[in-house]
Amino acid sequence: MNRLYQLDLNLCIHCNRISTHRAPEWFFRAVSRLGNGVFWYSLMLLLPAFYGNPGLQASLHMLLAGIPALLIYKVLKKTTSRQRPCNIHPRVNQKTASLDHFSFPSGHTLHAVNFTLICSAYVPQLAAALALFSVLIGLSRPVLGLHYPSDVLAGAAIGCLVALTVLEIPLFG
Repeated sequence: MNRLYQLDLNLCIHCNRISTHRAPEWFFRAVSRLGNGVFWYSLMLLLPAFYGNPGLQASLHMLLAGIPALLIYKVLKKTTSRQRPCNIHPRVNQKTASLDHFSFPSGHTLHAVNFTLICSAYVPQLAAALALFSVLIGLSRPVLGLHYPSDVLAGAAIGCLVALTVLEIPLFG
């Protein structure tokens, strides 16, 4: 287990080094800020206008999926209480403000994967762009010193499970 933790920390330190350059730091700060909800809420509002009924169904499923995703996220944050790498490792520098004190799981990544999968199920022409954006959100978290890579992977896995589960809930025809 210690080897896995050390690998996780080393990957975090390696990713965090990217932010020592001003342009990547600003880029990943912007990606992270958009991934905090601004982009997803805007997308939910715009989907029905641009894609009609499939867009409306995507938005409703995204809203529906956001509830269990948020609950799972909050329970895991509170029960695991894993400290952020920037708070306990001097070689990891925090490059943006955090929303809370704990790192596990990455909520940004959880919601990005969750919403990307749901939206892509209804509007496949957005899938590639949303997948790229989700990957950048996930990468931004260790780059900015806020998460270990394992936090990001866990967030992605949870987001995927929630999306696939919620997509099974039928909406109107």
